[in-house]
Amino acid sequence: MLDHVGILVADWNKAKAFYDAIFGPLGITLLNQVPEEFTGGFKVGGYGKDHPDFWLTESREVGPGRHYAFRAETRGEVDAFYAAAVAAGGKDNGGPGLREHYSANYYAAFVIDPDGNNIEVVCHAPG
Repeated sequence: MLDHVGILVADWNKAKAFYDAIFGPLGITLLNQVPEEFTGGFKVGGYGKDHPDFWLTESREVGPGRHYAFRAETRGEVDAFYAAAVAAGGKDNGGPGLREHYSANYYAAFVIDPDGNNIEVVCHAPG
């Protein structure tokens, strides 16, 4: 249904370092950075595996409280995401584990990013 989504970030370098670290275990990298002459001088970049699905846009006005969930293939990827996110300065918002109130195979972890967004990685595969 969705082609791509994006968030606003206050500090491009801090946000980029955070997302580089947390996306590494999932095989997601920064694939595109828009030249600043097209963005009014702000940094804009898109992350993904094959094409940019998740965009960061530098902004003076950011709004915390958004929730983004990324799919992992294995529970080990969820664990690795969580460890990388906490090491990169993310705040714990629910460590790796089953969330059976969602479904029997909902294995997820949650962190708060530097701009206050709730970032989740979830694996739906059986244990």
